[in-house]
Amino acid sequence: MLYNYLSLGLFMQKPIIAMILFLSLLSVSPVNAENIILRGDTPDQYVVVPGDTLWGIASRFLKDPWRWPEIWGFNREQVKNPHKIYPGDIVILERTPYGGRLRLAEDDGGIKTVKLTPKIRTEQSSTAAIPSIPASAIEPFLSQPLVIEKDGLADAPYILGSSEGRVVLSTDNAVYVSRLPKDKGTTWQIFRPGKALKDPDKEGLILGYEATYLGDARANIFADVSTVTITRATEEILKGDRLVPAPATLFNNYAPHAPDFSINGRIISVYGGVTEIGKGDIVTLNKGELDGLGMGHVLAIYRKSQAKSLKGEMVQLPDERTGLVFIFRIFDKISYALVVQSTHSIKILDAVKTP
Repeated sequence: MLYNYLSLGLFMQKPIIAMILFLSLLSVSPVNAENIILRGDTPDQYVVVPGDTLWGIASRFLKDPWRWPEIWGFNREQVKNPHKIYPGDIVILERTPYGGRLRLAEDDGGIKTVKLTPKIRTEQSSTAAIPSIPASAIEPFLSQPLVIEKDGLADAPYILGSSEGRVVLSTDNAVYVSRLPKDKGTTWQIFRPGKALKDPDKEGLILGYEATYLGDARANIFADVSTVTITRATEEILKGDRLVPAPATLFNNYAPHAPDFSINGRIISVYGGVTEIGKGDIVTLNKGELDGLGMGHVLAIYRKSQAKSLKGEMVQLPDERTGLVFIFRIFDKISYALVVQSTHSIKILDAVKTP
């Protein structure tokens, strides 16, 4: 059984009607001003350019970028909606006795400044809204890899071989596939059952299996034994490898926000097998939808350290915060996250917690 395989919203779609981003980042309430800290080098204004991300812009103004929704006063459902801001928009910081407040400037023959409040804007431009986090960093992970149960691919269509009798299959090879259904479309992805993802906090508990993405295929002829063409191969493809219907490239542009509950998890793997994890790396967490996590959640990374006392005993030091992760894909028991901030090296088994 696949875990929430197609449970993501459309990524980078061109909006027809969009909510203006950046409602007032800092309200005039002294309570909010106490809790929200502006960066020391906060600019008075910023012009949005192509390539910007919501996380990047928030980071220019706020010490804690994930706190946007709190400041806007958005409720849980509003946080789930995409926050849209476009290249050319000008974000202005107003300084008040109670702290800062952001507003958006619009050019209407002269400079017309509009205070940001929730409202609807009809978007007639073909320019797409900027994403929450860098699209290039996460795009391959929106449809692959795949997290499955132990025998999750057992009933999936599989490659029988090729007419040329090739052992190793690659791009442009025509192959025969068993049990390919007609009602699932013509575009498929090729996977191979992969490593078990184990929970380090619960000995012996397997959270799922990460199927290895091998490439893409296009169905040409549907029959008892169907014919497909491999359109892309990222690794060697072999007899017995499985086919899964290709999803759309999906991602809902959720605003970064902290969970409103306490969570304690761990980093259990990193894409690419690197030992030192840093900003821009993709990591797997041992917490997922069943633990209350959702897309757009931001968690803080902590590492445990020890020191030797004068008596030669090892003493546990307080946890040290080393970075932040942004969750962009969720399964039942695990999630994929992008490291958006790192101040020190990050390692597998480091803790992730509500910031």
